[in-house]
Amino acid sequence: MHGNPEAPRLVLDTNVVLDWLLFRDPSCAPLAAALASGHATWITTAAMLNELAHVLGRGTLAAWQPDSASIDASCRRWARQVEPDAYPGPGSPAPKLRCSDPDDQKFIDLALQLGRDACLLSRDRALLRLARRARDAGVAILRPQDWPPAR
Repeated sequence: MHGNPEAPRLVLDTNVVLDWLLFRDPSCAPLAAALASGHATWITTAAMLNELAHVLGRGTLAAWQPDSASIDASCRRWARQVEPDAYPGPGSPAPKLRCSDPDDQKFIDLALQLGRDACLLSRDRALLRLARRARDAGVAILRPQDWPPAR
């Protein structure tokens, strides 16, 4: 369905999804090939897909003439949607890593939820600053052009 269960699990921030599906950035070619071949699995949440739809609908990308229907179809085809672990309120454990941009917290939370060998692909400085600490938790935070990491 959405990749093989042994494949690396990837969390893609909104800008990486746009780079891949809208801007056709060549640095996303290995990502696209890995997803198409089942050698990686894109894991997302409803909140992440809603953010993508919101960004596409804002009009700031009109010059690129986004085909929202095509992007939505690609998301349905390649993304495996999961429910995020909830932090229900007072007394619940705080996230292991706190992102300086609250809008990006959902990406690091999902990567940590997925656990060891998960990878968050981002170009966002706030997320990339967490890379060393995330690595200690077994999660990689990489720019798309640095994935897959050299073995």
